[in-house]
Amino acid sequence: MNKRIYFCAVFYIQNMVKETKINYSKLGKMVQEYPKGLVLLSSWLVSEGYSYELQQQYRKSGWLRSIGKGAMLKSGDPLLLSGALLALQFQAKINIHYGGRSALELQGSSHYLQLTSQEVTLFALGRTKLPPWFTDNKWDEEYNVFKLSLFKNDAIGLVDYQSAELGMKISSPARAMIECLSLCPNEFSLTEAYELMEGLSTLRPKSVQEILEECKSIKAKRLFLYFAERAGHSWFKYIDQTTIDIGSGNRSLVDNGVLVAKYKLVLPEELA
Repeated sequence: MNKRIYFCAVFYIQNMVKETKINYSKLGKMVQEYPKGLVLLSSWLVSEGYSYELQQQYRKSGWLRSIGKGAMLKSGDPLLLSGALLALQFQAKINIHYGGRSALELQGSSHYLQLTSQEVTLFALGRTKLPPWFTDNKWDEEYNVFKLSLFKNDAIGLVDYQSAELGMKISSPARAMIECLSLCPNEFSLTEAYELMEGLSTLRPKSVQEILEECKSIKAKRLFLYFAERAGHSWFKYIDQTTIDIGSGNRSLVDNGVLVAKYKLVLPEELA
């Protein structure tokens, strides 16, 4: 072997050894820093310093497994809905979150009610397109996605929530209540919505004011104000209704109901 070929071979081997060390260093970081069940999006991993070639190497070695185009889990990690939502929120920058009844349950605001469904309620913006890796997999929880544009500021009332090692954005109690009311009466019971409102005795007037001013649903705002007043919550007297647009004309939510004149709502007799 001539000297030139020899030194080229030595240089190649040294760089391969060096690259292997870098790979295992990155692998250790991945294993230690990314929580169990977190979905790892390929494009996001590239931005974190894991090239497509390196990701392929990890898959071939069994450290990562594909769960659909552009999405992976660490080997042995379960399919957690919370891990998928965290990836959608912070890696893909998609506005989707636990909302409505599910967000209230997570924050302990509906424990006194009889559970009617084990299905998680998720909310996303009206035109949100969810990737196939999310919709095609069977996660640890059943879910239903409601695609609505309820607020002028889409981020209003979203708060941080920690679930085991996974942190994510979910609806605050005030926003979650608006989300429940937006589904009434066809997809959420008016009676159950009122019972949920009865439990919200500790809401902060400032956060309620902001939510109601940003909300675009006339029906949800009227129901929120009426149910809060009917429940006799102490924070209600601090709400400035003059800055909240509740529209005009009656809103009939049931047939043969009773008109609540102040809020122009036609409701079941037991709630009027």
